[in-house]
Amino acid sequence: MPDQLPLRPGDRVYRPRRIKHFHLKKVLGVPALFSAGYGDVGSSIYYALGIVALVALGATPIVLGIAGILYIFNALTYAEGSAMIPEAGGSASFARHGFGSFWGFVAGWALMLSYIATMAISAYTIPPYLSYFWPVLNNHAVGTFVAIGLIFLLMVINVLGIRESATVNIFFIVFGLAVQIALVVLGIVLILAPEPSVLWQNMFGQNELGESNWPSLSNFIMGIAIAALCFTGVETVSQLAEETRKPTERIPQAYVLMIVVVLLLFGGISVVALSAMTPRLLGDPVSGWARDPIAGIAAHLPSPLLRGIFEPLVAVLGASILLTATNAGLLGISRLTYNMSSHGLLPMTLGRIHHRFRTPHMAIILFCAIAILMLCPGFTNPDFFVDLGAIYVFGSLLCFAFGHAAIIALRVKRPDLARPFRIRWNLRTSGGRELPVTALLGLLGTGGIWVVIMITQPFSRWAGLGWMACGMLLYGGYVLYRRARRKREELGVRLEKL
Repeated sequence: MPDQLPLRPGDRVYRPRRIKHFHLKKVLGVPALFSAGYGDVGSSIYYALGIVALVALGATPIVLGIAGILYIFNALTYAEGSAMIPEAGGSASFARHGFGSFWGFVAGWALMLSYIATMAISAYTIPPYLSYFWPVLNNHAVGTFVAIGLIFLLMVINVLGIRESATVNIFFIVFGLAVQIALVVLGIVLILAPEPSVLWQNMFGQNELGESNWPSLSNFIMGIAIAALCFTGVETVSQLAEETRKPTERIPQAYVLMIVVVLLLFGGISVVALSAMTPRLLGDPVSGWARDPIAGIAAHLPSPLLRGIFEPLVAVLGASILLTATNAGLLGISRLTYNMSSHGLLPMTLGRIHHRFRTPHMAIILFCAIAILMLCPGFTNPDFFVDLGAIYVFGSLLCFAFGHAAIIALRVKRPDLARPFRIRWNLRTSGGRELPVTALLGLLGTGGIWVVIMITQPFSRWAGLGWMACGMLLYGGYVLYRRARRKREELGVRLEKL
């Protein structure tokens, strides 16, 4: 510049380095969003159906129906929230905008717990399906080792890029939907229609020991909570908002498509399963089909020819779609970490984007490592996956409740926000605010069941509270670190002025 003073000997010239900020690529459309979401929710029926039957017995189709209603409420809430706030984070992002940073962290930390449990339990139940081809995989130690290897493989795929991961999802989901529909149709025609009284007996009658197939009230409520395992994909779709083309349009479309497909297929599969097996056989983790319930349906088809066709198909299908679920959980938790670190709720290192692959590689590697550690009890305890389900219930119900509450709060605090997708059926308050009925019912349902689980289920209570306590310590320490760093920076500025 002309008015710039000439340099003198001893002067130093500072050339600030240009800082590059890498962002996630926008490459996803409705098929990829649906496949990621259904990869999570659709896969859960391959293991959660057995866990639900273990607790809810003959009431399994009914508790799945009640959980399905809550799923509709959740999907509508997340459709409005994700279109209004198109960023990764899900309930954590909604809570941060609705209630502030602290509650955003609480919701996000609870969601991380459910994602890690989903990854671990999905990977752990892949070997039982593949044991149709390789019986050695029924050995718990061998199966656990294979599950750990699969998580490591998915870690590599996700570090390399989202497009490759989404392509894998779409392929598996299309194949899975075709086989699921065929099983439901054949089960209704060949099993349920010839003897509909068997379904009634398995739901409301007694077993061979004279015990009732209907659960106690506490088990009925616990069954509804565990059935939440079957309806998990709403968060996964929301986590991919920053990588979606036209997210305000395509995310709601993906949610509506998921509602229709999930409710029809889950209703059909649960009814067919209880027509083919007693609830105790379906939910027995040792000699029954608790870990691979869909394989149980295929094994009970009345025709040897159909069994010969569908048993290997279900083995491949169960393994592939559970692999997709593990992948969907990893997609969700890595993008959640990216969002939370971007807004100062977690250290920036965890949300760092790889300079070449443009993926949050640090978060992917970290949470794959945690999921692998969570699988280690599988080497000695074959039934620990039931505990994983209980851990998932704690985190998922809590974050769903936060999601509903935040959408209601934003209707009150920020009615001016653009809402490309707006939930209908609203209650108008005296102040002119419109509160969505489905969000209110969803808050009461998920929050109420979470409270009941906290009271009646010791493992869920203490494992969940322990996780949340660790999160509070992490958050408190990080806040203190940020404050100390800010004070050092302010002191440095003052010293430079002097």
